[in-house]
Amino acid sequence: MPELPEVETVRQTLLQLVKEKTIERVSVYWGNIIKRPEDPNEFKRQLEGQTIRDIDRKGKFMIFYMDDLSLVSHLRMEGKFGVYDASVEKPKHTHVVFHFTDGTELRYDDVRKFGTMHIFPKGEEFKQKPLILLGPDPFAEAFTLDYFYNRLKKTSRNIKAVLLDQSVVAGLGNIYVDEALYQAKIHPERIASSLTKQEAEELRQASIDIILTAIDQGGSTIRSYINSQGQIGMFQQQLKVYGKEDTECPACGTEITKLKVSGRGTHICPTCQK
Repeated sequence: MPELPEVETVRQTLLQLVKEKTIERVSVYWGNIIKRPEDPNEFKRQLEGQTIRDIDRKGKFMIFYMDDLSLVSHLRMEGKFGVYDASVEKPKHTHVVFHFTDGTELRYDDVRKFGTMHIFPKGEEFKQKPLILLGPDPFAEAFTLDYFYNRLKKTSRNIKAVLLDQSVVAGLGNIYVDEALYQAKIHPERIASSLTKQEAEELRQASIDIILTAIDQGGSTIRSYINSQGQIGMFQQQLKVYGKEDTECPACGTEITKLKVSGRGTHICPTCQK
């Protein structure tokens, strides 16, 4: 699943391609992607004539700001946006097409068909689901040590489960949680409430550092992720533990191992993360 750095990279590249383009019409080939309004025909009607003014992001969600509406989209496992000339043949996994007045198209492709799209009146998108359920982004002003430490103290879950909980901190997924825990030298099965305030601060800062570095590198190309211009991310070259089982820890030389924590494949150094 694309995580915050991948979605942010898509946002940045997509904005260059579609800003100030006006939607002439919309085609929906898989209606289950449309969550609000529930009727795909109403979804299409509302978007006709709207111009994309900006694209923002919250956690793993992209927010397309138009004249009167906000379109909130989640890529889920394999969703991708791309901009094409209308003459380019549409692949079979293209499920939503935004036809622009200049003859280009914004296409949403999704092999798994798990992606979602919601329309809200502009300004209402943060007052309702899904965005109202999200915690702060890792580098947001609201993600303070006091906020994070207080959330940890109120749960008996392991720390990996807490970091994956989008209501605690938005945008972190399996890759970056593993990397942040490794950098902070914290075992993923530690009960979150057992962390000291100093450990919480080290983990908070590690999460921020990992995410900002990954954004700078364009995200991580794991499996099929590419950005909106067909470019791959480069952060996977800097991964220390994720996907590195049976290789040596760069810090101590111990073999990286893989285990399952909270139902997710998890990579650790048994020596650095006791």
